[in-house]
Amino acid sequence: MSYVDLHLHLLPGIDDGARDVDEALAYARRMATEGVREAAVTPHICNDRRIEPGEVAGLTAQLQGAIDAEGLGVRLHPGGELHPRRAGHLGDDELELLAQGPAGRRWLLLEAPFAGIDGDFTELARDLQRRGFGVVVAHPERAAGGIEEGMARLAPALELGAVIQVNVCSLLGNHGLYVQEAAVALLRSGSAHLLASDAHPGSREHTVRLGFDLALGAGASSVQAWRLTQVHPRFLLRRGLRPSTSAPARVAA
Repeated sequence: MSYVDLHLHLLPGIDDGARDVDEALAYARRMATEGVREAAVTPHICNDRRIEPGEVAGLTAQLQGAIDAEGLGVRLHPGGELHPRRAGHLGDDELELLAQGPAGRRWLLLEAPFAGIDGDFTELARDLQRRGFGVVVAHPERAAGGIEEGMARLAPALELGAVIQVNVCSLLGNHGLYVQEAAVALLRSGSAHLLASDAHPGSREHTVRLGFDLALGAGASSVQAWRLTQVHPRFLLRRGLRPSTSAPARVAA
């Protein structure tokens, strides 16, 4: 197995993830042991401005050097988890520094608001698409207000190619039964396109490898679990998302 994690707070000393290099390396060793071969490091990009988009690539390269020195075989990609209140104020050049995928199919990880998915969030997702970026919506199962209502509000962005990322910790039940049931519902309905750890080394230590087993436990087939944890996230890194403004675009199987 060769897993890919597209939501991970691994950069040391930046947000509420790894506190220092030692903690980041300890988690990277776990990734290597559990077969996680690639990961996008996604520090919180929010209004507190603890990190700016232009800093992410350099910090990722530093951590990559430490990982390579240990011969762990884990490849990192610079990225960010965009908070809705910050995302709309970033310029295209700043967004490009946080995006994944090849030219013409770049995409961003956009954090679903915990207070609930509303019209402002949907419009933000559509605005990013109009600006030429695909959108991966991070953990909508954690948004208040009911997953059915949230997905209905996301429908315009989803119809134009946005995709859903569900957290391993949500499937574990770490955020309560409501969130766990919402995460399972997204998997069973086929609405979830990928699983990610959303790991915070030092507090959330699981890797996306656990997501494979949890997907099976939620009723997914082994093929579906493989797609959610390996095929689809790898596709997003290699092939990206088409930032369509007029026609649906989905992640290939």
